[in-house]
Amino acid sequence: MLSIRNIYKTFEEGTPSEKVVFRDLSLEVADGDFITIIGSNGAGKSTLFNLIAGSFLTDKGNIFLDGENITMMPEHMRAKDIGRLFQDPLKGTAPGMTIEENLALAAGKGGWLSSIKKSEKKEFRERVALLGMGLEDRMHHPVGLLSGGQRQALTLMMATYSTPKLLLLDEHTAALDPATSEKVMEITNKTVKENNLTCLMITHNMESALSTGNRTLMMSDGNIVVDVSGEERDKLQVDDLLNMFSEASGKNLDNDRILLKEGGKQ
Repeated sequence: MLSIRNIYKTFEEGTPSEKVVFRDLSLEVADGDFITIIGSNGAGKSTLFNLIAGSFLTDKGNIFLDGENITMMPEHMRAKDIGRLFQDPLKGTAPGMTIEENLALAAGKGGWLSSIKKSEKKEFRERVALLGMGLEDRMHHPVGLLSGGQRQALTLMMATYSTPKLLLLDEHTAALDPATSEKVMEITNKTVKENNLTCLMITHNMESALSTGNRTLMMSDGNIVVDVSGEERDKLQVDDLLNMFSEASGKNLDNDRILLKEGGKQ
């Protein structure tokens, strides 16, 4: 499904601010994988997503999606096959447009309600109702008036309205309170399962990294230092994962934002 082969990425090369992120990184993602990714700041998690999505281009190496080489493909063209959610609930929607208009955009209608049939408006409302966020009665409200959790749930629906080949979740619950985060994760898991999506999710929650999906990666200094799945992953506790990280990277996971347990200290 997704094949990342020997990629290199350096920012501001040849300057005093030079930052080498990746040296010969490779990753194979199977069709239907739901992979959680965890690591401290500077590990390369978001840069990896930006390279996959086309926000940045690799210096060297190749990226294949469903057998197609997308290494040099522009970001807007990749967006047809790659859905993405960010940590910031303000991204991913048009705040000045209504829920209905935003869904019209996701459906490829350009956001012009005059081009949408009554049956399509009915479908929008029915889909929104399935989120369980009470948004079906606010279809004509600007999205900018919604809460962060409501926007993330709506953004997830928009990103998967036309089933993408790949879904990238970049800490999409990190800015939400625990109860809302749990609700959005519930919607996320349901969406991924029902649509049989291939998904990569960056998370700062260690328990969520082990309990969500079927495979967990840990990154350090631009390298994948832990890659666990199957029965091995099922048996792991958070402490086990931390020990694996320390042994593989030679250092402790020291990011203050990392949550060891749901609702625990950061």
